[in-house]
Amino acid sequence: MIIEKTVKMPKGFMASGIHAGIKKIRKDMALIYSGAECTSAGTFTTNRVKAAPVKYDISIRNIPKHGIIVNSGNANACTSERGDEDARAMAASAASHLGGSAESYYVCSTGVIGVPLPMEKIENGIKGLVKGLSPSDEALMDASEAILTTDTFRKEASCTIRIDGTEVRLTGFAKGSGMIHPNMATMLAFVITDARIGSSLLQDMLGRSVEDTFNMISVDGDTSTNDTCLVLANGQSGAKEILSGTKEEEEFRKALNYILGELACLITKDGEGAGRFIEVKVEGAKTKKDARLMARSVVSSNLVKAAFFGSDANWGRILCAMGYSGADFDPDKVDLIFSSDKGSIEVLKAGVPLPFDEAKAKMILLEKSVKVLAVLKDGTEKATAWGCDLTYDYVKINGDYRS
Repeated sequence: MIIEKTVKMPKGFMASGIHAGIKKIRKDMALIYSGAECTSAGTFTTNRVKAAPVKYDISIRNIPKHGIIVNSGNANACTSERGDEDARAMAASAASHLGGSAESYYVCSTGVIGVPLPMEKIENGIKGLVKGLSPSDEALMDASEAILTTDTFRKEASCTIRIDGTEVRLTGFAKGSGMIHPNMATMLAFVITDARIGSSLLQDMLGRSVEDTFNMISVDGDTSTNDTCLVLANGQSGAKEILSGTKEEEEFRKALNYILGELACLITKDGEGAGRFIEVKVEGAKTKKDARLMARSVVSSNLVKAAFFGSDANWGRILCAMGYSGADFDPDKVDLIFSSDKGSIEVLKAGVPLPFDEAKAKMILLEKSVKVLAVLKDGTEKATAWGCDLTYDYVKINGDYRS
């Protein structure tokens, strides 16, 4: 696998991103398009309150696709029947300009909840997007920028693999900064690839990958109404079809895991008001489920987040979060280690507190990226979760989000 330094457009895809007037200044509409039909896969929010585009996408996900139309600045959530009609109208408008059926276009929205879409701006925006479609890498960057809300930077990743000697590219971009919590989050994530792969296998791969990536991040404990992760595969690389149980499947799975993992970490690093990126790794658990439960519980704890904001090596909060996670483990055998670019320090050994240098611990935890390693003695399974600290700025950002 070759990790690309900049975002790269897979063969056969085009993109565009424009300012349609939904937001005051920033780009606010994006389009991804493939003339060749794509197989697709999707995962969606677990919130019972689902935005209109999420409900629409779930209903049409088994139909071959040509593209994805996205708006930011307005979530089209909690907008009753009109919201459902507007989501369908967005898809129909894209189809009228580009061809194919309305059901061959996914629709995604993100932004303020409870406000109807400004459909005149949306319709004009779709016309502008179609006019601006380009196969360039820069067009993909425009689309990536256009889906952002409170994000402070674009989130992108690209890699290239070889399938029987032929290059296959995967590229992903995402948005997410607040309302981020395991079981999907206020995130939109899109992966496009020129691989040839069936939708059933692609869905299986996506579901498994999301479990270890997007479902292992937390910013603030809120799961949104609009969470969506979509993959489109148009087969235009010319490589042979990726089949289940082959070495090609394993290569593609690794590449997809890389893309989603990179996007998940970028979302967490851009957590609203965040000052520190926190990685929590649990090793030696009885089961994978136990390891995931503990890692997720730690990154989701507001007390743990607050401790990291203050660069306080308050390891008791970490052990406490592991304890109420629902996982089965022996707390009397746990080792805890903090580390960063400034070094590492062990604070707990086999359940016994260790004396440690508070000044050194402070220096380690003052870094922008901090790691926590919890070593158990219960088994061989492991898991990693990612989060961020909880700051004053988070409250400020969300106190006037609609302003």
